Formats: sequence, C-alpha cells, structure tokens
Amino acid sequence: FEAKRGGRALTRSLEVRESRERDEGVREENAYRTQWLADNRQGGRAEVLCVRKKSRTAPVLRGKERGQQEFFFLLWQEAGALRAVASEGERASADRTDMGGSRGKVVVSVSDKSGVVDLARGLVDLGYEIVSTGGSFRAISEGGVAVSQVESITNFPEMLDGRVKTLHPAVHGGILARRDLDDHMQAMEGQNFGLIDVVICNLYPFRATVTGGEDIAFQDAIEKIDIGGPTLIRAAAKNHKHVTVVVDPADYSSVLDALSGDDAKAGESLRTHLAWKAFQHVSSYDSNVAEWLWENGGSKGEETYAPPEKTVPLRLVNTLRYGENPHQKAAFYVDDSLAEDGAGGLALSTQHHGKEMSFNNFLDGDAAYSCVCDFVEPTCVIVKHTNPCGVASAHEGQDDPNDLRQAYRWAVEADPVSAFGGIVAFNRPVTADLAREIREFRSPQDGETRMFYEIVIAPGYTEEGLEILKGKSKTLRILEAAPHDQGNSKGLKQIGGGFILQEHDYLTPEDIKFEVVSEKQPTKEELEDLKFAWRCVKHVKSNAITIAKGKRLLGMGSGQPNRVKSVEIAIEKAADEIEGSVMASDAFFPFAWNDSVEKACQAGVKAIVHPGGSIRDSDAIECCNKYNVALLTTSVRHFKH
Repeated sequence: FEAKRGGRALTRSLEVRESRERDEGVREENAYRTQWLADNRQGGRAEVLCVRKKSRTAPVLRGKERGQQEFFFLLWQEAGALRAVASEGERASADRTDMGGSRGKVVVSVSDKSGVVDLARGLVDLGYEIVSTGGSFRAISEGGVAVSQVESITNFPEMLDGRVKTLHPAVHGGILARRDLDDHMQAMEGQNFGLIDVVICNLYPFRATVTGGEDIAFQDAIEKIDIGGPTLIRAAAKNHKHVTVVVDPADYSSVLDALSGDDAKAGESLRTHLAWKAFQHVSSYDSNVAEWLWENGGSKGEETYAPPEKTVPLRLVNTLRYGENPHQKAAFYVDDSLAEDGAGGLALSTQHHGKEMSFNNFLDGDAAYSCVCDFVEPTCVIVKHTNPCGVASAHEGQDDPNDLRQAYRWAVEADPVSAFGGIVAFNRPVTADLAREIREFRSPQDGETRMFYEIVIAPGYTEEGLEILKGKSKTLRILEAAPHDQGNSKGLKQIGGGFILQEHDYLTPEDIKFEVVSEKQPTKEELEDLKFAWRCVKHVKSNAITIAKGKRLLGMGSGQPNRVKSVEIAIEKAADEIEGSVMASDAFFPFAWNDSVEKACQAGVKAIVHPGGSIRDSDAIECCNKYNVALLTTSVRHFKH
C-alpha cells in the first residue's frame, strides 16, 4: 500500500501482478492497480477512483533469441462505477460493482454549458468516465450523470479562487502522453497517472464581459481571462492523434457518433479538424484579450490605432457562389474584433427576402449604405459598381419634408440607366407608401418599364411596407441593418504580401469650414447644395466630381485618371438641368483656364467647392471671378480608391 496525504484525504493504491502463458509460445503479464480515496471526514467511507489494467504480451523467446528482441503493447482500461465501503479505522476493501472496463477518461470544463449534460450522458453510455470542474461538475451531476471531480486525478484541491484547477501534471500528462511511445507510457506508469482521451472545453466569456455595455473594472476583466482552459485545449489539440478535443457544442453529436463508430480513419479525420478548430478558438480568444489590453494601458501611451502586431478574428458566415467573377471562389466573414462589437453595418444585416447575397452584392450594398448613412436628412442613394449614381434628400420646401418618395424618384432620375439593376438604400424606415412607390415606379426613360433592383436596404421596415416590397420580385434582396458606427473601427486593405490600415473617412460637412475665396458669395441655397454635393463626392471613386441642385445629384464623374474628364462626364449627366447648379471636387484643381474650372463655369455651374492647395489656386479664383461663380475651399481632401 502507498498513502499520500492531501488535506485530510488519503490516496491508497494496491497493485497485483500475474504472469501466465496464455497460448503456446505467448506469455501474458497483467498488472491490476486499484486506487481509492479514503476521507476521514466521511466516516471511513471510501470511493474507488479507478482500477487500471496493464496488459503486456510478447513472444516467449528461448535460447539465442531471448534478449535480442521484445514486442509488446500496453492497454490501459479503467473500470467505472466502483464503490468501496469501509468502517472507520479499517482498511477499505473495494466492492467492484461493474467488472467491465471503461473506454477512457473525459475531462469536461466548459463555460458554455449548452448541451453538455446530454453529451456527458452519451459518453457515459459509451463507457467513458467523466471528470469535471466547478460549475461543469455541478451541471453534469445535477443532470443525473455519473461524474467525478478533477481532484480525483490530481489528488489536489483547486486553489487561488479557482485560478488553478486543471494545471497539474496528472491532467496534462494524461492528455499529452503519446500512446505510441514506450517511454511516455512508462513515465505515466511511474507516476501512477492515467490517460485522458477526450477534452471538452470552452473558455471564460471575456468578450461578453468587456463588451457588455457597462463600465467594467480593469481587474474584473482580467479575472475573465481564461488560463487553464486554453492550456487544456492546446494540449489536447497538439496530441490529437490520440486525444479528441471539442470546443464547440455544435460538434457534440458528431463526436458522439465518431466515438461510437468503428471507422478509425473517420475518427482521425474528425480529430484533426477539431484540433484545428481548437487552436483557432484559442487564437480568436487571445486576439480579443490582446486588443482589449492594448486599448487599456498596453500601448504605453503610444498611438493606439496601429499596434506593433495585430490579429483580426474573422468568423465565417457562409461561402458565396463566386467572387467578382464566376471563376473566383469567395466567402463572407464577420469581423469579431472588439472594436466592431455592436457597431452595426451591412455584415450584421438581416435579410428578409430574396436570393442569397453575392460577393458584388456585399461590395455594392456596403457602398450604398455607407453613403446614405452619412446624410442627416431623409435620403435615398442608388449605387452601381460601388459608385452612387443617384442621391437625393427630402427637405424643407416639399409638401412633406420627410417624404422619401420624392427623394427616391429624384435619385432614379439622376441616372435611370445606371440605376436599373442597382442597389437602393434609405436612411429611414421603409413605409407602406414608400414600398408601393419602389414596387410600381416606372423608368423615366419610357414611362413603362418597372425599375429592377438587386437590393433594397434600410434601417427598418413597417410590417405592411415589408410585405408590399416582397411583392416586387422573388429575387429582390431586402436587407435591414443598423448604420455602421465607424468611431472605433479601422479600415484594412490587402496588398500583395501585406495590409494597409487607416481610420475611416468620418469627416462630414458639419466638421469642415467652407471658406469663400472668390468675389461672389454663395446664396444660402447654393451653400446648402455645396454641402450636399461635398457629402456625395466623398463616396465617389477618384477622380470624383459631383454636380447637384436642390439637394439632388444631377451628375457625377468617377474613376477617371484625369480630373477634367470626370468634369466632362458629370456635365454630360447633368444635361439641361445644370444651369444654376453647384459642383464639388474631391481634390484640388491643378488647372483652371480651358480646364475643369472654366468648363464648369461655361456649362452653367454657379458655385464650386474643392479642397484647395494647388500652386495654381489663384488661377481658379480668377476664373470664377471672371464668370461670377462662387468658389469655396475646405482644406480637406476626399480621395477614394
């Protein structure tokens, strides 16, 4: 007998060995080790922890062959449902109620306890012994499933308010031991440690704690950083050739199926997949911890927007039919960074109707919704290939300044050819009246063709409005999304071999000083239209020009290598309505005479705004003075690539 004290509890073990010749020429050696926990506080009652059997078979070698070679394998079996009863002061004698050996040991330590009781019950039914910690132990026990506490392995109580529970060689040795290495198995036998075959673990809710909407004390957040859990997960994932690790309740049923089956290859494939999932689970968890700590003192007072290292946790929502083109594979991910928690945006939208979203739908939808959410007044934006081709705001002077129906009509009329097959976005909920207008509105080109759209997106819909809009087309994608709060998030763009990061272009006309540099002063209406055009040009691809009047876009030029061509396209789009309009440019005019500025003045534009800063700014001023056109500068550029 061996006895070790751990508090007032004693762990005792008895080993019996036998050796016999099983078949002709084959010797079998067995060792039975019984271990039980005798607790003086329980009036002498003792609970058997485990009975282990080690079997070794080898050829019986004679003569010169003896000692030259040896073949053996180890088989550990742990018997379950054993109880021993002894009177106080007497040696406990084991009463083995189930002579069948268990299939192995399972450690369960989960924060998310959904489905864990049914999983434990299924594992016990398959012959596994469950060992658990803290709340997981209570949940499984209260569910009526046989379970032991982790102390039955470690012979050591948890300590430091639960910080140390599973961080013990008996646990991690049982997980990390390679069953195919003799020295590993001999080391385990020498320490009287058993093997652990399955680890069920997920982590403390750190993300939920620090994004819960309430101010949380620094130390309270620190206490939600899981240590033992990631260690269990990583150990099991590393040794996945022999150990199954499960971090997601969604995998419980497939794990039970695999453990109850006989297909070794299928089991190995699943263990490898679960090991990847485990490492990714820990990686995403750690990225949230690192992000939070950087923003809460870890930056040492440096600029927090660009840490020396950065990991972005992405969660797959679904694969897409294809990318920008049919030959390109594609997928849609949600950004699980803390900065994006509760920030809204298209990625978190609800789709009420229509075909599944495509890669291009996401790009265009995001461009449309980002643009329309930049406006304060009730506004409609129509986008084609990420550029706004129609924009209009409801405003004072209408019969109803909140009526989006007229804004929608104006947005379509800006460029009905481009609007056909585009994305329509609103910054106000869609009512029944607006839904009817969208459903029935005919193209301004012929007055007969109903307008076709890929997507309608808004912050909400009335119940009647949604049902009416669904009747427009079976394929029309109807999305509902909260505006994206860009306050804490950063924009990442991939380049060959790396990424570039920047803050979002959050400046609006309310943040900018419009300085008049010409002799002519803009009228109140012109100034309002200049701000409208400036808000539009921010969302147009450079080189960007917008022409507007009455808070509606008349024409825009986008993506041209030279600015004068963008001006010419915008003038062409505005056509006969250009007289008395205003124009905005996302960057300064490098030339004025017989160039962008003079062409706009000659076309009928009455006020122009640009950032300024060119060495030829004086030419632009002189040109505008000649044509009696107001010229304003903002000292802010809005390039968009």
